Amino acid sequence: MLIIWLTILLCLIWGFNWVVMKTALDYFPPVLFSAIRFCLGAAVLLAVCYYKRIPLPKKGDWKWYALCGLLQTAYVFTINQQALQYIDAGITSLLSFTMPFWFAFLAHFFLGERLTAIKITALFLGIIGLFFVLEINPLQFEWSGFAFITQLLVLSGSVAWAISNIIVKKILQHHNKIQFTTYQMAIGAAGLLGYSLLFERGESIQWGTPAVLSLLFAGVVASAFAFVLWFYLLEKGEGGKASLSLLLVPMIGVLCGWLLLGESIHLISIVGMVLILIGIGLVNINETQRLRSPFKLKKKAM
Repeated sequence: MLIIWLTILLCLIWGFNWVVMKTALDYFPPVLFSAIRFCLGAAVLLAVCYYKRIPLPKKGDWKWYALCGLLQTAYVFTINQQALQYIDAGITSLLSFTMPFWFAFLAHFFLGERLTAIKITALFLGIIGLFFVLEINPLQFEWSGFAFITQLLVLSGSVAWAISNIIVKKILQHHNKIQFTTYQMAIGAAGLLGYSLLFERGESIQWGTPAVLSLLFAGVVASAFAFVLWFYLLEKGEGGKASLSLLLVPMIGVLCGWLLLGESIHLISIVGMVLILIGIGLVNINETQRLRSPFKLKKKAM
């Protein structure tokens, strides 16, 4: 039950963070905002490591921490922030949140998490639900030109995110989650900062209370705290089920946009939310039944 509540908390934080990131674009160059956000998050976690006397990573761990930091922090957020300038935010979100599909596919081969009919059905319902929630017509996709290349890059970011989660689940399963999150985030932030210094020169920051509050929430809550929480959930439960639950994030983002930014929400979005909830419920109910079945067999044997 605790895992369920922590998953809901994570999705609420990352869903609300969509509103924060959207607001921040009025004050920061896109990639620079992500760079400062993750620098702040890493700084907070470094302070936690110092306070809790968490040691530096072992020599053999650095390569995995660096790989995850470059894949899921530097690459994903550089691609997605840039993509928002060329394709719709809804399409960017949809392609990014195909991550559970790629994770489930890879987990079948590398983690032994079988891609069952129930899981495939749940993923299908979730992705279709995303189309509805974000009100995306498949005809909106560009099938040639620069926009098509941008869409492929966002999709590659989703795959990179899934690969990073596979590494965490398979290789870094029992590593200290605060230590891992701290150093992968610091490495990813360095990559984002390097990109911004190279390609966003001349763009200024409009400092003010909204800019500071956006950084504090995105950096401390949605980065430092939320990523530690995500890796904890990934360690404690089945990875496919945990990643599928992240489909709640864009759904909550749409709801927050409606409540806080006055964005419109239509019946088709509500239908999509129902489909996402059904998909997540299918996997969770199936897992509960699977865990209970051995007890039933023992009872019959008696």
